[in-house]
Amino acid sequence: MYGSMPSEKIYEIAGKYNAKVVDLRSDTLTKPTPAMLRAMSEAVVGDDVYGEDPTVKELERQVALLTGMEAGLFVPSGTMSNLVAVMTHCDTRGCEIYVGEHSHIAQHEQGGAAQVAGVTVNALPQLPDGSFDLGELGSRLKSDWLHEPFSRLVAIENTINGKAVPRAWIADVARLARERNLRVHCDGARIVNASVATGTKVADILEGCDSVSVCLSKGLAAPVGSVLCGSAPFIRRARRTRKVLGGGMRQSGVLAAAGLVALKDAQEILLADHKNCRMVAEALARYQSEDFSVDLATTHTNMMFVKVRQTEAWDAYKFVARMQQVRDEEDPRDLTLVRGLALSPNLARFVFHRDIDEDMAKAVKDKIDCVLRSA
Repeated sequence: MYGSMPSEKIYEIAGKYNAKVVDLRSDTLTKPTPAMLRAMSEAVVGDDVYGEDPTVKELERQVALLTGMEAGLFVPSGTMSNLVAVMTHCDTRGCEIYVGEHSHIAQHEQGGAAQVAGVTVNALPQLPDGSFDLGELGSRLKSDWLHEPFSRLVAIENTINGKAVPRAWIADVARLARERNLRVHCDGARIVNASVATGTKVADILEGCDSVSVCLSKGLAAPVGSVLCGSAPFIRRARRTRKVLGGGMRQSGVLAAAGLVALKDAQEILLADHKNCRMVAEALARYQSEDFSVDLATTHTNMMFVKVRQTEAWDAYKFVARMQQVRDEEDPRDLTLVRGLALSPNLARFVFHRDIDEDMAKAVKDKIDCVLRSA
């Protein structure tokens, strides 16, 4: 799948050549830090379904404060957080929501809005900066005609594919939504990445949004969970929605404790992730290769997308496979096995995260140098 060989195979190769593995398939691969494990083991807990887990309450309070919203709700995953948001906003049967065609809601949540919530998803063409055309959005909104669904929600994503979407565009979305009596939800799985990359407070980025999902287990590197934030009445209704989806986790303070630790040093860690990603991307761009390229203008955060020109010798799947191989054991650059994902024949993704330090990033750069020089 995605051109990445099974883990047991790649570690077998690493053992054979005494090579190191650098796993850049996703920033969801991080291991809990000693501080997280300690906080989890010492967490003061209660039954969160009864609203009695103090550690969960503190996490919800801190993320709500970060996002500039009144209240938060701890849920197991970003997918559930988005689904709870959709179901809570779209509380009348026959609703329609509007999303970008490359968004997580449209592409990677198994059509949950339709499958579980009975909500129509109207996907708009995505522009290179991660936004979509608001004129197009306006033309797709429905009236009260009995043949049509109810237009109810616009869902944006920030970051999307590593790009921090323009803040001015978010303000325009919010303005249009108010004019048309719509709500705005932000899939902010990596919203803190966007904040760090742009030097803008999370709350300021989200101005005009009615709700946001903040993932703890991606760039923030906690093991589990997301926090859905919004107004206090919205979160009260969302808590009920979470219950029907099986998201009530009882003594979940043992998980929330890791999220609290993750929030403390997010700025420093994400700055390092972005710096490492940029270093590798700039090194690849310097080749000015016709076959392998990266768009530095949209490499804002911790994701590097490599465009691969499809030829008889190469495509993105072959490139990802080669990055996981050793072909010259005498060349120290080749003794790093780099895991990534081929998203299509022409596009490969590499995601930098907390468990990738500067030396590992330099090893990735050297591996790319080894592969491209022999291409």
